[in-house]
This record gives sequence, structure tokens and C-alpha cells, in this order.
Amino acid sequence: MQQTSILLEFLGTIAFAITAVLAGTEKRIDLLSACVFALVTAVGGGTIRDVIINQPVFWATSQFYIWVPILCAVIAFFWKKIFIRKRVNKLLLYMDAVGISVFAIQAFEKVWNLDYGTPLGPIILGVITAIGGGIMRDVMAGRSNLLLSKELYAIPILIGCVAYAFILNYAPGYSLYSGLFCMVLIFAIRCIAIEERLTVPKWLIST
Repeated sequence: MQQTSILLEFLGTIAFAITAVLAGTEKRIDLLSACVFALVTAVGGGTIRDVIINQPVFWATSQFYIWVPILCAVIAFFWKKIFIRKRVNKLLLYMDAVGISVFAIQAFEKVWNLDYGTPLGPIILGVITAIGGGIMRDVMAGRSNLLLSKELYAIPILIGCVAYAFILNYAPGYSLYSGLFCMVLIFAIRCIAIEERLTVPKWLIST
């Protein structure tokens, strides 16, 4: 189980880092800037979470989260043409879906176990962990960020975190299986959104 979780984290971190570099290269950034983009996207959300809950920042104890984004940034910077191909780009979307699913639920569990602002605190920080780095990336790249777009991105994460809070509150004995279920739930909704090109319902959009 632990090895599977690490693998999923690895895939998600790779996707976050590469998509960050691709977003940055639209502005003709240099290699150092590409590394900064990748790092901010990969660790930004989790860093915000740990600062808020007053815990040691996660990448300070495991530099895996630093070196992987840097390596991915270098690869994506010099071989950009590979990653902008349609099939590869779509694969990155699915890897990103894996990443947000894993990071959101892991963040939720971390905050929930600390009993920080339950039940809303874990939900809010689960969402922030999953999308925080992407928002910081878009702000640095001068792009419309995820919260201002119609893309069905944050809503699947919110649904998964709310479902997890509900299950842990009423059936705490099933925490392991419910965590896996909510990861799959976020991933499945996000994949459907990618395939069907779903957007946020019109009734949820300000006119």
C-alpha cells in the first residue's frame, strides 16, 4: 500500500512539474525559471497547508519532492516538443488527475488526524493542497487560474473531500477503504471531465 501511494505521488509530481514548465515556456522563460515554475507547482499547495497547520514543511524532510520536479523541469524544457503532442499531453492530464486525487486525500488525512478545524478544515486544506501549486503557477505565468476557469477541476476534489469527511464522521472504522474510494472518486470524475470536456454547470457561474 505504501509503495503504491509513493508511485501515485511520483506520477502526480511529474505531471505537475511538466505542465508547469509547458505553461511557463509560453512566456519564453529560461531554464532557471522553468525549475522555479516546476517546484512551485509541485510543492506549493502542500507548503501552504503545512504553514497553515503549523507543521514542518513536508519537502524539508524528504527532498524527493524537490529533485523530481527539478529533473522533470530540465527534461520538459529541452524536449518540449515531445510533451505538446496530443497523446502525450492527454496522458499528462490523466497523470495530473492521479496527482490531485492522491494529494487531496493525503492532505485531508493529515489535517483530520491533527483535528485541525474539523470537519471543514480538512476539506478546505485538501482542496488547497491539490490546486494551490497550479494557481501559483498560473499567476506567475500570467494566465487565467483554475478557479477563474470553467474547467471541471476543483469541484471533483471538493466532492471527494466532502465524501471522505462524511464517511470518517459516520463510519470511522473504514478509514483505509474510504480513503481509497475517495481517491478513485476524484480521479473518476476528473477523467470523465477530460473525456467529455465537461465544464462547471452554468447555474454555478456568475452572470
